Amino acid sequence: MKAPAIGGTEDHVHLLLSLPATMSISMAMQQIKSASSHWMNGAPAINDFGWQEGYGAFSVGCSQTAATLAYIARQEEHHRKRDFQAELIAFLKKHRIEYDPRYIWG
Repeated sequence: MKAPAIGGTEDHVHLLLSLPATMSISMAMQQIKSASSHWMNGAPAINDFGWQEGYGAFSVGCSQTAATLAYIARQEEHHRKRDFQAELIAFLKKHRIEYDPRYIWG
């Protein structure tokens, strides 16, 4: 697994991942959440870090890589204009992805 980009803000993280064909998204997320939780909970200033239960995953084509890298790099600036929750709902609606609000925010 490779992570060309990792970024986010205090309430969410964006990862651009390149997974081998033999690795499922759920396995990648399990490994990432497990390793990062272990690391965070070992930090002196962190108390009881934990991930939410779920996650969202979307595929990105090769032609969208540069735009995705730029988007991840500008997270703090981007979310000064629109918070993460509003952005996610707008994204789901734009791409006609059905969702149940009860299951999005955990």
